[in-house]
Amino acid sequence: MTDDRIWAHAFWLAAPGCGEIRLEALATPGPEQVRVRTWYSAISRGTESLVFRGAVPPSQYHALRAPFQQGDFPAPVKYGYSSVGRVEAGPPGWCGQIVFCLYPHQDCYVAPTTALTPLPAAVPPGRAVLAANLETALNVLWDAAPRLGDRITVIGAGVVGCLSAYLAGRLPGCSVQLVDSDAAKKGIATRLGVAFAVPEQAQSLQDCVIHASGAPAGLALALRLAGFEATVVEASWFGTQSVPLPLGEAFHSQRLLLKSSQVGHLAAAQRGRWDHRRRMATVMRLLADPVLEALIDGESAFADLPQVMAALSTQAGGVLCRRIVYPDAPNSN
Repeated sequence: MTDDRIWAHAFWLAAPGCGEIRLEALATPGPEQVRVRTWYSAISRGTESLVFRGAVPPSQYHALRAPFQQGDFPAPVKYGYSSVGRVEAGPPGWCGQIVFCLYPHQDCYVAPTTALTPLPAAVPPGRAVLAANLETALNVLWDAAPRLGDRITVIGAGVVGCLSAYLAGRLPGCSVQLVDSDAAKKGIATRLGVAFAVPEQAQSLQDCVIHASGAPAGLALALRLAGFEATVVEASWFGTQSVPLPLGEAFHSQRLLLKSSQVGHLAAAQRGRWDHRRRMATVMRLLADPVLEALIDGESAFADLPQVMAALSTQAGGVLCRRIVYPDAPNSN
């Protein structure tokens, strides 16, 4: 008897600090489902590094579940949410479409059509892996609610920080500085069209400060740079790490507002009129800008993902978006 099942290879966190590629059989797509052959995925370094190290606090096990996650924290778990591929089976009108899906790292998968976002013609598939991070940055800007002409600082030149600075830099009249301890990040700031500063040279008296460095010292810096009655938005997620803050300094006398931002829920001001599909459609239009290619600074083969994740999860900095390339991707070997 022949085995007609279609098999997929998926990246799993087998135990904290140990990833592996596992084989799994795919179900036949239902009436409103498709089968997607993956071309690219991307590592969301901040969150996925915490997941890889087993640093998700038990209180957040439910809140941090990815849409198509399998398994449970801390491990074994199949996790990830930035996948681009080609539909190879499904309802009429879907076959052949290039789509984005919030799916873990897997070379082929079945998903409902409602979970897919077709790529506009102006967005190359390899660039579309930034969609999940750009969706986060868009929500961060909504939560920050900067006004025209504001002085805006973004601390942390990782992917979310760079994308937040990119969006802020397109607001009329705003002065935007991207702050990072790595002076080499000045090049990416220049390409994104915003100013750059190391922490010691950053401008203070800011109207709005977005913190995205993932380091407690970065949040303390955000409080120091904020002007009177300014808003400080925390876009980093620290997992199980405790974060001390200098709230005994100017926090009260400056009447600062410290607020969180998290992409799982739409920003409150948009929630009455927007849904997740409208937000993702907006992200896809924004991804048409070729300058965003600058945020993809390396590629790795899917087969090497266990070693790549182990390395990135302990690397202090310097890496932006690491794109994962699958065997069926255009021009791949």
